[in-house]
Amino acid sequence: MRTTRTKRTKTLAPAALALLLAPLATACSGSAGAAGSKTVTATVGYQSKTINTVTAGTLLRSLGYFEEELAARGKKDGTTYKVDWQDYATGAPITAQMTAGKIDIGSMGDFPLLINAVRGKELKQPTHLVSVTGYNLRGGLNTVVTAPESKLESLADLRGKKVSTSVGSAADGTLVRALQRAGIDPTSGIEKLNQQPSVGASALQAGSVDALSQFVAWPGQLAYEGRAKALYDGAELNLPTFHGVTVREKFAKERAGVLDDFLRAQRRATDHLRAEPVAAAESVAKETGLPAEVVYLYNGANGIATFDPALRPELIDALKQDVPVLKDAKLVGDVDVDAFVDPGPLARVAAGTAEYPKAVAARPELWLKGQTRTQSFDSPRELLKAARGADVRAAYVPDAVTGTLWFADKAAWVAEGPELRAFVTPAGAKAYAAAHQGSGARIVSFAEAGALAS
Repeated sequence: MRTTRTKRTKTLAPAALALLLAPLATACSGSAGAAGSKTVTATVGYQSKTINTVTAGTLLRSLGYFEEELAARGKKDGTTYKVDWQDYATGAPITAQMTAGKIDIGSMGDFPLLINAVRGKELKQPTHLVSVTGYNLRGGLNTVVTAPESKLESLADLRGKKVSTSVGSAADGTLVRALQRAGIDPTSGIEKLNQQPSVGASALQAGSVDALSQFVAWPGQLAYEGRAKALYDGAELNLPTFHGVTVREKFAKERAGVLDDFLRAQRRATDHLRAEPVAAAESVAKETGLPAEVVYLYNGANGIATFDPALRPELIDALKQDVPVLKDAKLVGDVDVDAFVDPGPLARVAAGTAEYPKAVAARPELWLKGQTRTQSFDSPRELLKAARGADVRAAYVPDAVTGTLWFADKAAWVAEGPELRAFVTPAGAKAYAAAHQGSGARIVSFAEAGALAS
C-alpha cells in the first residue's frame, strides 16, 4: 500500500547572496555560500490527523513557533534555517524515513516508538525518545468501534469476527490486550485486517469488517458523525498510553541547538493548547479538516489527552510493558527502553521552569455555539440541565468508571436514584446497572436522561 504525505517547507531567513553549493543528501543539510553563510534544513515527520501529536506537529506547524526559534538562532550564527514538514497517516513510514536518514525528528505512538527504536538500531541510524506530546494514564486514547446498527454488544462478541486495525500501532496493542483479557486469542480468535485508519473506517462503513480498533481521532470522529458506536473503551485496560517525539541520534549530536529549539517550541505549543484549548481545537480543525468538536474531545480542557512533554516515569514503565506485546507479535526482539529514552535535551530546555500539572479527573463540559470558552459542571445531571433548550455545539461527559470523555448524545446512560451516569460503551452501562440493581440503577436513553435532569 502506498503511503501519501504532504510536504511543506518554510524559509526563515534570506538565501545566501551568492551561489549555493549543491545540497547534501542528508535530511538536515548545510550548504555554504560565497560569503561563508550556510543553510540548514530540519525535516520533521508528523501525523496531522493523529491529534494527540499536535504540539509536535499540526498545531506547532500552524503556530510557527519552531520557525521563530530557529530564526532567532539564525540571527546569532548567520545560518539560514528551514523546516521541511512531512505529513503521514501513521508512524511506520516516519520510522522508515528516519532510518534512511531523511527525517530528523518524528512523532508517533508508544508502540510505533518501540519499533522506531529497534529499526534505528538495526539499520545503524539509532533514535531516541526525547519528549511526550499527549498521554492518557488509563489508555483512553484508543477505542474499538463497530457499526451503529451492529448487534455486537461487547468485546467478547468479536470472537471469529473481522477486525481492522493498523498492526504495530498503539490501537493494535489495545486490541491485543483487550482480546487476551476477554479470553480470545488475538492471533487465531479473530480475523485481523492490517489497514490504515482511513481504509479501516471505509471498510467498517461498507460492512466488510465487523469492528475497527484505532487511535485518535478516528473513533471519536466516526462516533460524532454517526458512522460508528463504541464497543470497547481502551481505558478499561488501565494502562497508560501516549505519543512522543523521537530524534535521530546523529542529528541530536550534530544539531543539538536545533533539537533544543524544537523542544522549546513544543513547550510553547503546549502552553498555548492548555491556555486556549478552544482556539487550539479550531486551529487544528482548520488544518486537518476534522470537526473541531472531535478535536476538542481529545485535546480540550477536560479532553482524553493530557499534554505535557515530560518523560514521566509511569509512561516509561508503560513503554516497557508494551515490549512483550510486540515481541509476541514478532514485530520486535528485545528493546532496551532505558537506552532509547534520552531525557537530556528536554532537561536542558525545561531547566528552571515549573512542571505541568498532572492529569486530573475529567468534568462534564458544555460548548455553546458562538462561544470561545466552554462551561464545566460538577455532574452529568447539571450539564444536561444546562444544555436543555440551549444552542449546543457539543456536550461532553466522562465515563463513570474509566473517566474517558465522550459525546453526551453518543454515550450510554444509567439512572441511579437522583444520579445520572454516562458510559462510553453500552457494555459499560449494562455492567454498572447489573452491579447496582439494589440502588435502582437502570439503563435510560439520552432523551430520558435529559428529561430526568430537568
